[in-house]
Amino acid sequence: MKHLIKIFILALCLCSSVFAAVSRDDAAELAQKKTSGGKVLSVEKFMDGSKSVWRVKVLTSAGDVRAVFVDEATGTVH
Repeated sequence: MKHLIKIFILALCLCSSVFAAVSRDDAAELAQKKTSGGKVLSVEKFMDGSKSVWRVKVLTSAGDVRAVFVDEATGTVH
């Protein structure tokens, strides 16, 4: 029984990272990387159909404001 509990706890720990959502800070960091180190101006979460998406506004080194979209569930950057 002790081994079964340990296996269950281990499986639970391993699976929890699969369902972890991208945080606000993670989205900002991904957007900065996408824009080669731009300055994050704002981060907002909204629904795009059935998906939760972060919209990150970034000031690029060229002086342009760019919107970067990050899927909260997968971390995919658009």
